[in-house]
Amino acid sequence: MAQILPTQTQPARQAASDSDSSNPPHIEAHGVSLDFPMGRHATLRVLSDIDLAIPRGSIVSLIGPSGCGKSTLLKVLAGLLPPSSGRVAVAGMAPAEAARQRRIGLVFQDATLLPWQNALANAGFLLRITDRSLPVRAVRERAQAMLRLVGLEGAEQRLPSQLSGGMRQRVAIARALALDPDVLLMDEPFGALDAITRETMGTFLLDLWRRTGKTILLVTHSINEAVFLSSEVHVMAASPGRLLAALSVPLAYPRKEASYADPAFGQVATELRLLLKQGHAA
Repeated sequence: MAQILPTQTQPARQAASDSDSSNPPHIEAHGVSLDFPMGRHATLRVLSDIDLAIPRGSIVSLIGPSGCGKSTLLKVLAGLLPPSSGRVAVAGMAPAEAARQRRIGLVFQDATLLPWQNALANAGFLLRITDRSLPVRAVRERAQAMLRLVGLEGAEQRLPSQLSGGMRQRVAIARALALDPDVLLMDEPFGALDAITRETMGTFLLDLWRRTGKTILLVTHSINEAVFLSSEVHVMAASPGRLLAALSVPLAYPRKEASYADPAFGQVATELRLLLKQGHAA
């Protein structure tokens, strides 16, 4: 049975090191609120009193009703939006500084590849523009290595129009990984894919996580995806966006297709559905 966590705890990931309990969270937010201006003297509270602690090397999902602020929270953690109050840290520093040091990689629902550039050029694009001092050959070699990592060796010369949706998302992930970030923040990266491709990409992401040891925070609308991938699932409520609960996922890694039939999978999924209904009604 899943455990609703009253406070942040260590992840269920069995591969975590023995020293995790003594390490500070890799991604953390304390009392974070965000207000949007709504005229000369009015504001709209979008996020309210968010407390979040994600251990290093874990993969954690964030789910909630549409419009509850999941993507907005991700932007705050990425340093793209400053909070109105509270404190955020990624890899022990302010998110904007972590981003400047290329400690954060971002992957969005839309792969946003340059249509006139091939997969190799797209995979190296962010590295090229963030470090102009790198030789062209070094950027190319790094991009090639990341395309191999995501299973696209041999597709380097293809344009985005010649790639499937899943392949385009792999290029987008390779582009983020080319920066060698400590943290991957992923905003519905598989949301536009069909169900079978989405499950395949979930398995791919778990394999990538196992091989790289990155800390991954994934925003998703899919309960099954959240349970299959994560050691913890954080549930948000809306109006304003706030964290309602966190559930641990008591499924051993590595996870496979048979994990969907595990009774613990169904138990966690059921509890998440009940929490999401609370989030809609709150």
